[in-house]
Amino acid sequence: MIDDILEQVQNGVLSAAEAKEKLSTYENLGFVKIDHHRKSRQGFPEIVFGEGKTAEHILAIVQSLKAQNDSVLVTRISEKKADYIRSQVPEFDYNEMARTLSWKKVGAKRRFKEGYIAIVCAGTSDLPVAEEAAVTAETLGCDVRRIYDVGVAGLHRLLDHIDDIRGATVSVVVAGMEGALPSVLGGLVTNPIIAVPTSIGYGANFNGLSALLSMLNSCASGVSVVNIDNGFGAAYNAALIHRLAQKGDDSK
Repeated sequence: MIDDILEQVQNGVLSAAEAKEKLSTYENLGFVKIDHHRKSRQGFPEIVFGEGKTAEHILAIVQSLKAQNDSVLVTRISEKKADYIRSQVPEFDYNEMARTLSWKKVGAKRRFKEGYIAIVCAGTSDLPVAEEAAVTAETLGCDVRRIYDVGVAGLHRLLDHIDDIRGATVSVVVAGMEGALPSVLGGLVTNPIIAVPTSIGYGANFNGLSALLSMLNSCASGVSVVNIDNGFGAAYNAALIHRLAQKGDDSK
């Protein structure tokens, strides 16, 4: 990329000022410095965490990101903020359950040519975290299969979908209460499992702490654990694994 820009300057196609702008590693909007080189370094563009930011700030950030990327994702954003942003950029989609705001460029080249990520969810109370994971993975260019309401209270439901889970490159497994589902799946599949404890449960669940500890203490091999309710973090790691598994990865 740098060689191309320098060659364009040498050939008179780009001015020195234009080249400097293209080589800038971030865009300073005053209240935020947007990392436009994140995709070059890590393979995926910067993703916006919506909590604590004003709607006006989020709008400015997504407009900047949209100008230089094929996809944009905002996580943990309220419906009120999303409505304001969509009034200015209506091409964005809001997922109320996942609390995500996302956009993908029409006609953008498919990032991954094969395989999929399984998003496995124990109960319907865990769906907001599972959907955050699913939307994140899809925005990052992954195909996703949602396998919901297959918790350990009815293992026959899980076994009805075991072939789909075994066929995935990697599985994101979301569970609250005692957090047993990732351990059960860990003994049944060969692909990596990224476990997500949720804050769903009664008092002794301690807002997800008991599920987190159960997953960290899993006796099943191949289970990694992210923070409580962190569907985004699980899906991002799953996308990295999925990218590594591609035979024709266009990011290399």
